[in-house]
Amino acid sequence: MIPVIDFSKVDGEERAETLAQIANGCEEWGFFQLVNHGIPVELLERVKKVCSACYKLRQESFTESSPVQLLNKLIEEETEGGNVKRLNDVDWEDVFVLQDDKPWPSSPPEFKETMWEYRKELRKLAERVMEAMDENLGLERGYISRAFSANGEHEPFFGTKVSHYPPCPRPDLVDGLRAHTDAGGVILLFQDDEVGGLQILKDGKWVDVQPVKHSIVINTGDQIEVLSNGRYKSVWHRVLVFPHGNRRSIASFYNPSLKATIAPATKLVASRPQEAGASYPEFVFGDYMDVYVKQKFLPKEPRFQAVAAAL
Repeated sequence: MIPVIDFSKVDGEERAETLAQIANGCEEWGFFQLVNHGIPVELLERVKKVCSACYKLRQESFTESSPVQLLNKLIEEETEGGNVKRLNDVDWEDVFVLQDDKPWPSSPPEFKETMWEYRKELRKLAERVMEAMDENLGLERGYISRAFSANGEHEPFFGTKVSHYPPCPRPDLVDGLRAHTDAGGVILLFQDDEVGGLQILKDGKWVDVQPVKHSIVINTGDQIEVLSNGRYKSVWHRVLVFPHGNRRSIASFYNPSLKATIAPATKLVASRPQEAGASYPEFVFGDYMDVYVKQKFLPKEPRFQAVAAAL
C-alpha cells in the first residue's frame, strides 16, 4: 500500500519519525498520502461538491468528444467482426485547468470562491512539503522553493487540473490517463474517495493508490528528481477507467517558473563523488517543457538527454 502519513506530527514530538516517513515516500515510492494536513474537511467537501457540479454542466460535451467517438467506432468495428486495437493515443478524461491568469468556470456560482480558497490552502501545504524535502535532503530551508522561483526573480507556476473519468463501456480498450511521469515539481492530488483507478509502477508492477478519504496524495515530478540528483524519483503512473463510477481527480502542480534554471543541488553532487558528480544536466525549465509536451508518454531519460544536447 502507498504510505499514508499523519502530517500533523511533523510539528510535534514525532517530527523525526514523520520526516523519515516522508523521506521513505519520496525515495522508495515517489508517491505518498497525507492525512491531517491542515486543509479543513469542510473545504474539501465543498471542493468535491463544486467540481462535481461543474462536470455535470460539461457532461454532454464529453459524450461528443473525440475519445468517445473513437471508442464507439472501435466497438462498432468489433461488432462487425473486425480486429480492433487499444486506443493508445487518447485519454478517457474530461479535463480543464485553473490558473490565476486565465478565465475560470463561472458555474456553479460558488465554484470560483471555493477553488480560490482551496488553491490558497494547497499552495501553503506544497511549500511545507517542500521544506520537509529540503530538510530530508540536507539542503537549507527554502532551497527547492528558491530554485523554482529563480531565487525570487520569477513566480513559480501553480496550476490545478480538474479531471473526471466517466464510466467507460470498454475499459480494456482505453485508459483514463496513459502512463507517464509528471514534468514539474510537487504534485498534490485530491482524489476521489470512492472510485479508484490511479496506479503507480513500482518494482515492475502496477500498484493501486488506495482512496483515503480527505487525504492529499503527493508525488514528485521530474524536476524534484533533478534537484535531488536522483535521490528522489518521479515515477510512472496511470489512471484506469471502469464501466461504473465517475472518478473525480483534482491535481495541483507546484512547478518551477518557465524561466527558472534547474540543476542538481551542488551539495548533493558534492556528497556523492563516487558517482562522478551530477547525474542530470542543467537546463531552463521552459526548454524542458518544450520537449515534454512532445514526449509526455515516453520514457523520461531521453527528455533529459534532449535538453542537455540543446545546451
